[in-house]
Amino acid sequence: MSIIQRFKTIMASNINTLLDKADNPEKLVDQYLKELAIDFGKVKSEMTAMQMNKQRLKRQLDEYRADSNRMQLYAVKALENNEEEEARKFLEKKAALTDKAVELQNQYDGVCTSTEQMQQMYEKLAGDIRDLEARRNLLKGRAAAARTKGKLSETGSSLHHTMSTFNRMEDDVNRALYEAEALAKLRSGSAFDIDDEFTEIAEKEKQGNSVEDELALLKKQVNKDE
Repeated sequence: MSIIQRFKTIMASNINTLLDKADNPEKLVDQYLKELAIDFGKVKSEMTAMQMNKQRLKRQLDEYRADSNRMQLYAVKALENNEEEEARKFLEKKAALTDKAVELQNQYDGVCTSTEQMQQMYEKLAGDIRDLEARRNLLKGRAAAARTKGKLSETGSSLHHTMSTFNRMEDDVNRALYEAEALAKLRSGSAFDIDDEFTEIAEKEKQGNSVEDELALLKKQVNKDE
């Protein structure tokens, strides 16, 4: 891909728009960051090379222009000394230097344009990388918060289930305790009633025997008096 095509592609790209439409933006961010890191390295390397070439062409262009001006001065001095042939030679060299300077100027202008485009791509990629890193941190932060919320929800659900189990166990224990106490009272009350009943019967039997004994004694006395 030529620099112009790459320039158009990179400058026209809108990664945030693509991420907004992605099903898994976190994964896509990582993928884009890897690709951008490769492009960024290439652009940075090419931009450095272009800047060095730009500086080299500028030095050459300045040298050719200086030589051309020098040939102009030599031609003037030659004419002043009535050395027309020498003046012609200097002017021919000046013309050759001027043509070369024009060629270098075109090359320099082209390199300047390419370097400017490369600088724009460099800044665009650097900005995209910063935005993506911020977007990735945001997405990871949201994912971590979601996981934490999920764990808290699970913990809360588990705690609720555990408390419900404890409540049921407590109810069962209380119910068993109440039943045991009731049974103990029932058994205690029954024993007391039975003992009282036996005592009452014994008293009645005892009283009954005394009466019979006394009645028998009275009968004997009555019979004796007769």
